[in-house]
Amino acid sequence: MSGDAPLRTSSFVMADYVVFALMLGVSAAVGVYYACVDKSPGTSGEFLTGGRRLTALPVSLSLTASFMSAITVLSNPAEVYRYGAILGFYTLSYLVTMLVTSELFLPVFYKLAITSTYEYLELRFNRATRLLGTMLFIVQTILYTGIVIYAPALALNQVTGMNLWGAVISTGVVCTFYCTVGGLKAVVWTDLGVMMAGFLSVIVRSVVLQGGVMPIISDSQRGGRLNVWDFDTNPLRRHTFWTVTVGGSFVWISIYGINQAQVQRYISCKSLAHARLSLYINLFGLWSILLCSVFAGMCLYSVYKHCDPWSSGQVSASDQLMPYLVMDIFRAYPGLPGLFVAAAYSGSLSTVSSSINALAAVTVEDLIRPYIRLSEKQLSWISKGMSLLYGFLCIAMAGLASLMGGILQAAISIFGIIGGPLLGLFTLGILCPWANSKGALSGLVSGLVVSLWVGIGAQIYPPPPEMTRPLPLSTTGCSFNSSNSFNWTSLVFPTLPVSTITTANGLSCSISVLSPWYSLSYLYFSPLGTLISICIGLLVSVFTGTKHLYSAFDPRYLYKEAVRRKWNQDSC
Repeated sequence: MSGDAPLRTSSFVMADYVVFALMLGVSAAVGVYYACVDKSPGTSGEFLTGGRRLTALPVSLSLTASFMSAITVLSNPAEVYRYGAILGFYTLSYLVTMLVTSELFLPVFYKLAITSTYEYLELRFNRATRLLGTMLFIVQTILYTGIVIYAPALALNQVTGMNLWGAVISTGVVCTFYCTVGGLKAVVWTDLGVMMAGFLSVIVRSVVLQGGVMPIISDSQRGGRLNVWDFDTNPLRRHTFWTVTVGGSFVWISIYGINQAQVQRYISCKSLAHARLSLYINLFGLWSILLCSVFAGMCLYSVYKHCDPWSSGQVSASDQLMPYLVMDIFRAYPGLPGLFVAAAYSGSLSTVSSSINALAAVTVEDLIRPYIRLSEKQLSWISKGMSLLYGFLCIAMAGLASLMGGILQAAISIFGIIGGPLLGLFTLGILCPWANSKGALSGLVSGLVVSLWVGIGAQIYPPPPEMTRPLPLSTTGCSFNSSNSFNWTSLVFPTLPVSTITTANGLSCSISVLSPWYSLSYLYFSPLGTLISICIGLLVSVFTGTKHLYSAFDPRYLYKEAVRRKWNQDSC
């Protein structure tokens, strides 16, 4: 198998469609179940936070699956295939994330018993800060969620023959349906087991085909995929130990520490102790999925080490490599390709439904409740209506993503670019009692401007190969004739040397000067935005006056007060 090129894979058979449809049906049934058996929720708080009666285990499963989307299932193995297994150092960034979240952000948010994390910004600063934070979150989440729906559907369509828009619409509709009907408790019980089963089926079959685990590790070693000991401190390098651990920690803290989709989950626990425990149980789930995806990438390389499907024109994008492998190695096992598709889409279901529920929460709590006097029952119905509306908006965003072309990667990067400045804003509020509202707004806007500048610049002037360092691939073992030319230029984003860019009025000189900024590792976009937000926020706060500021707000909004009271809260 590893020495011969695969034949072009076939499309799904009936058994595959049955497995995939069964997964979607079960997900929809979850929403119906919670709508029928639990008649008690009559308030928006019940719908959005599960009544704060949930225990650690179901919440931890939800936390793990919420951002382990189809992008994880499809892209992580492809990333290892192209750039090596150094992504495994995410295990350290996950650990740092859980420690910081459980000890810094969780005590403050849980003690305040808030539904929307952005409500904290008004309590700590002012309403303008809250509204800006809310709007940034809404834009970020709709953009990201649309891509989560579209990207895996595109890859699976081109490789398996599954109808693209059927996949997009069915995923979006099912997510919207069971999130709208069942609320948070339906979202909490996700299909994490299906994701693991999909990964394990690929790994087990690959191990059998390659003759064991050691041949796969040996192939990866010879192919340079075990490049884990790279401690280069150059911030322009795409993946090193430092970019993955330090940059990755900032990215994931912005997700677990302040993102509504995650905070909404652990504050739904019945006690602070359960909330903290859910984060640490979730850590083992993250590690399991990460290690499975990394080893799946090593299996992918071992199978195709002599004939790269991408360079030989059998697939047109890296995200298609895993579905291609699945259709190749399971061609004699009807139903198993459907299981892998179910794994990819269960990730999308959990992510999309989490995002829809979070969007509904911040809309009700930040944009409706403060301005319109409504009963709790009316707000509950509005929450469900908002879930429905945002579901359709995300499906529409998936349609827009089909027209983006090369901007697709830029849209995914926006998730980190916006999250960094927001993380700086919350950190400023929780850790710095002398920070004021003028400093908070100035810091947020400054961090956002710089992050967008660097992020968009990186899309227009992509980093050169000497910074991204894609690993070599081979087509020497290919035994078929492909009508497609080798597409090595698609291994990385297409770039032009700075010396070939000609502009009027001497702008080429400025581009040359700024180009190192645009080569900054994408994992550093988040820490860049965070640090700029904090530094500018502190400076503006100092120069605009902080006298008597500490006494102007409740000390519960600060970290040290939450720590002082946490033992009392744990005992409740």
